[in-house]
Amino acid sequence: MKLTELQAIARRLNDFTYITRARRVEDNTIELVFDKQQSYFFNMTRGHSFVYKAPSQRPLQGYSAPFDTLLHSLLSAGRLLGVEVPKEDRILRFKVAPKSAYKDQRVYLQLEFTGKNTNAILLDENETVIEALRHIDSDSSFRVVRPGVELLPIPRRVPSPDSTDHHNKEEGVAGGQHPTDIDTLLEERYQTIQQQRLTQMKQQKRAAIEKKIKKLDVELKKLPDEAQLQVRAQTFRQYGNLILANLYQIKPYDTKLDTWDFEGNKVSIPLPNDVKVNRLSDHYFNLAKRAQNKAKNIHIERENLQSKKSFYENILYAIKQAKAPYELELLVPKRGKSQRKKERVKEGELFWIEDYKVLVGRNSKENQALLKEAKSNDIWMHTRDIPGSHVIIRTDKQNLPDSVLQAAAKLCVDFSTDQPGNYLVDYTKRKFVKIQEGSNVEYDKYQTIPVLKEGVEIRV
Repeated sequence: MKLTELQAIARRLNDFTYITRARRVEDNTIELVFDKQQSYFFNMTRGHSFVYKAPSQRPLQGYSAPFDTLLHSLLSAGRLLGVEVPKEDRILRFKVAPKSAYKDQRVYLQLEFTGKNTNAILLDENETVIEALRHIDSDSSFRVVRPGVELLPIPRRVPSPDSTDHHNKEEGVAGGQHPTDIDTLLEERYQTIQQQRLTQMKQQKRAAIEKKIKKLDVELKKLPDEAQLQVRAQTFRQYGNLILANLYQIKPYDTKLDTWDFEGNKVSIPLPNDVKVNRLSDHYFNLAKRAQNKAKNIHIERENLQSKKSFYENILYAIKQAKAPYELELLVPKRGKSQRKKERVKEGELFWIEDYKVLVGRNSKENQALLKEAKSNDIWMHTRDIPGSHVIIRTDKQNLPDSVLQAAAKLCVDFSTDQPGNYLVDYTKRKFVKIQEGSNVEYDKYQTIPVLKEGVEIRV
């Protein structure tokens, strides 16, 4: 971050009176909402920190570390007393009077845009650290950043003659920017970053889904043909009958039986060495039965695999149409908290929306399994009038935010079809859903969410 840009941002933020909300929206990004309507985002990634302005958007997950709790309690609804860039360091320093402050308490949020030491630090009036985004110990730096420790100033850098000239040029460009100019700059940065991030995320998410589709293609190609299975069953059955007819000729150490079938054709039957002679016919009759059953049910296995493939093809289509990183994270969530990494489901696909567990059936079999496993107060969703995925939202008897219902309804449509159009998604509690035949259901006491699925291709 350039010093002059930080100074222009500080001047702009001094126009506001209150910090309406302060929260972390991504691992390294803090959102501050000023005077109920203006949202500024501070990305505190080490070595790549920046500020941008954008509409507020509910984060995919909540953050509950001590830093997040104190950030919210000390700054949200607090009175903004001033924003400065102290001592011409690359720092934004917010002075705030907390809403519930005892007497005249003052706290500071110090955002340090200092390369590898970039950090967000909450301080009291005595320059003592209350909490920080990143803790720094004495073995890492002489400047310790831990709760209860006085924060030392950032060491002064000795500028070179070249940097002084460069600094002066920057001052000429950005030093006198009008507040609306810096807002425009930060909004344009958001659009640029958003597009770059969207492109990168699409490539990553598409690669992950295409890998799954390729794997299903391999499994589909491996499936034996029904006619081939029927021939195999007939062959094994014939072997069993021929072994019974020639059992007296077979010795315990024989590895094959050379004989003639009932039409007079010569046949050589392999004899497994781990099967007793008197059980050889049963061995081949069992193989014939398995092949017959597989031939009978192979279409079910093929349909299950094909429906899973269609499920991921629908996701792939939705990825191509996504217009924001938020949509992509819903479709293909990244590995998050440690407990999520260990989370496994026997049936269906697992998603997370704002820390709510969302289960999606990829075919009729998984839809049935999810319905059976769902608890009575879980939310069930399905796109009206078209076959597709059933969605179960685990509620733990809590009332779901509208944002979760809206996001889940969009996913329900994305998982069920790749055709653009207007769709209706019905949802109700699981206890109001009655299973009919297969995964067909009847339900009542439901509500409906309209979802528009766009079909304009976005080239990446």
